[in-house]
Amino acid sequence: MKIVDLKSELSRTSYPGRGIIAGKSEDGKYAVSAYWTMGRSAGSRNRIFVTEKENGTDVVRTKAFDESLIAGDPSLIIYAAVRELGKKTIVTNGDQTDTIYDGLKKGLTFEQSLRSRKYEHDAPNYTPRISSLLDLEGGIDGSYAYSLSILKSDDGNPDNTLRFTYTYDNPANGEGRYIHTYMEDGNPLPSFEGEPVKIKLEGNIEQLSQTIWNSLNNDNKVSLFVRFIEIATGKAETKIINKNV
Repeated sequence: MKIVDLKSELSRTSYPGRGIIAGKSEDGKYAVSAYWTMGRSAGSRNRIFVTEKENGTDVVRTKAFDESLIAGDPSLIIYAAVRELGKKTIVTNGDQTDTIYDGLKKGLTFEQSLRSRKYEHDAPNYTPRISSLLDLEGGIDGSYAYSLSILKSDDGNPDNTLRFTYTYDNPANGEGRYIHTYMEDGNPLPSFEGEPVKIKLEGNIEQLSQTIWNSLNNDNKVSLFVRFIEIATGKAETKIINKNV
C-alpha cells in the first residue's frame, strides 16, 4: 500500500467525520494515537475533550461545552473516548470504548469485545463505529502492535453489519494507519470504504498535533486528542486541542 502525506489526506475532504490514527513515531520510541471529532450541527459542534482521573488512570471524555444546548440522545456525542488497561490504550468514537474495556478485562480479544456492537443508530447515516487498540506487548513476539476496527452498515442497509479488524504487528517507524467515519460530506453521509490509509507520522507530539489540527476543515473540526506513549516505559504524553475554549 502506498504511503501518503498526512496533511494532504486530511485536507482532501471537508468532512471526513471522526477520525482515528494509530502508529509509531519517526524515532521508533513512541506508540502514537490520535482521535478527533468534527460536526455539522450545533449539537455536534458543542463538545470538548476533557481528561479525568478514574481508578488511577487518565480517561479522556467528550463533554458538552454549553450544557443548555444538549438536545436529543446525547449518548452518540457524550462518551469516554480513551481508556487505559495495563499496557493497552483504547481509543474509539463512541461508548464502545467501555465495551472494549470490559471485554478485555474478561479475557476477550479486541475483536470479540466488539461482537456485541454495531454501527450507530443515527439513520439515515448509520455512522460507523471506529475503534483502535494500542498494545505495548501485543505483537506475536511481545513487541508493540496496534489494531483498528470499523463496524458499519452494508451500504446503508441497517439489517446488515459489516465488521472489519486490521492488526499491525511491529509497525515501522514513522508510519501509521488512518480510519475515519465518512468518505466525504453528503446526505446521507457515505461510510468509510477500504483499508485504513497508510500515512506518514512526522515530528514530535506538538508538531504532529498541529499538522492534524491545521489540516482539518476549520468550520467542521471540534476537538483533537493526540498521545505519544514511550514503548520502553509506558510513560505517556497527551495533547488536547478544543475549538471551544
